[in-house]
Amino acid sequence: MLRFTASLSFLWLLMATSTMAQTWPAVLDADGQPLRSGVEYYVLPAATDTAGGLTLVNLNNGSICPLFVGQEPLAAVVSSGTTVIFTPRVTDTVIRETRDFTVEFTGFTICAQSTAWMVGEKNPETGRRYILAEMSPTPSSNAWHFNIVKNDQGLYNFQWCPNCLTGVCPKPLCGDAGHRG
Repeated sequence: MLRFTASLSFLWLLMATSTMAQTWPAVLDADGQPLRSGVEYYVLPAATDTAGGLTLVNLNNGSICPLFVGQEPLAAVVSSGTTVIFTPRVTDTVIRETRDFTVEFTGFTICAQSTAWMVGEKNPETGRRYILAEMSPTPSSNAWHFNIVKNDQGLYNFQWCPNCLTGVCPKPLCGDAGHRG
């Protein structure tokens, strides 16, 4: 199975040069291959001494559900986490930089709910927005749409800032996904 690397703040290391044949270059995995729709990938930190791969975590006080997107803790043997599947918002077979997609963990949870990612409401205590794995994506909601941007160091970052597909869209609430602090 292909491994897709990410740093503590979900920055992904570009392992090969990207092709510029398309308007939007493909996001590349650790083997330099384009991320493909419907294929399972692990998201691992680029720096393996910081934490493990992405997985579902419980951030609730007392209750089990909903579950949130988080990282496996640092351990002697770092866990790869749980595989994810990317699905482009528009018809395409690959995931492209700055283009919207949905993300879903594979497998099942004890919560009997979808494992698709969505941006949650702002937490009143921390002022932060967390990524939940809660319900099935709905096309009308922008809370499900993520994209990947590349920085000057060739690292990728998850972002939520949905693209307007109709030409008449309200200004979306945008942000970077990852650890702060």
